[in-house]
Amino acid sequence: MSDILNYIEEHPKETQRLMGLDYEQLQQLIQNAERLHHEKQALLESKKVRIIAGGGGRKPKLCLGEQIILTLVYLRHMTTFQLLGIQFGVSESTANDTFNYWWPQLRKMLPCSLLEQVKKNAADYEIVKEILTEYELIVDTYEQVRERPGDQDEQEKYFSGKKSNHTFKSQIIVMPDGRDIVDVVAGKPGPKSDITLFREERSQFDPQQRFKGDKAYVGEALITTPIKKPRNRELTTEQKEQNKAFSAKRIFVEHRIRSLKIFRVVQERFRLNPQKYEQVVLTICGIVRLRIRALILP
Repeated sequence: MSDILNYIEEHPKETQRLMGLDYEQLQQLIQNAERLHHEKQALLESKKVRIIAGGGGRKPKLCLGEQIILTLVYLRHMTTFQLLGIQFGVSESTANDTFNYWWPQLRKMLPCSLLEQVKKNAADYEIVKEILTEYELIVDTYEQVRERPGDQDEQEKYFSGKKSNHTFKSQIIVMPDGRDIVDVVAGKPGPKSDITLFREERSQFDPQQRFKGDKAYVGEALITTPIKKPRNRELTTEQKEQNKAFSAKRIFVEHRIRSLKIFRVVQERFRLNPQKYEQVVLTICGIVRLRIRALILP
């Protein structure tokens, strides 16, 4: 048993600081992940034509629970795979292979948003979209620095003047009180404007859906935004108070973005293969939905 797993068992209240999930949520996640793994292995086994009986071969050094914890540790702390291997008593390549096996499994288990959760059933999807029109959803974006692309065209595509770096942009839409993530778009080029990204993904919602946004969305239909300061003039005291009240209602999307950035793989320079970015971010969104209890695992 690894030192981290021992520590979690002895100090369950520290689990959320280490993993991003509390002890009960972690145990539930491990149980569901193990069941998914066994179902996958049984399916693979049923397709094999064996000459010798199964059950042989080298046994893994880490149990399934430890493998899942290793994956969560990387997502939460984004250490190197060399240090991760040392922490769990395995080689660097084994730590890398373990991570790259399990994060896609977590992605399958944890829907990243409310819309994704109901998308498999067309009737439910339409009902949810209609129900959402009763709310004014909150939309915002954030940028994350990525490794510099090798291709010149890719460098120009992803270079953000705002961040003076090459970045990915992601859009998140949440409920008015931030109690759930309604929709996520991840991995778009950093220079793309917020309003352009919103317009490209607008079809996911009912045409009458209303939103709250910051000044980047000024002029877009059905999006309420703060009052913009007129050129060469100042806002009145009343307008400033209105903006302050508006910000207090819009702050929930900032809280939810902060919940994502608890996981350093979403906060710091993204060092994994850039092609994995979208799915890794969506995996984190699923974990956050579990953390805030918007998602209940079966």
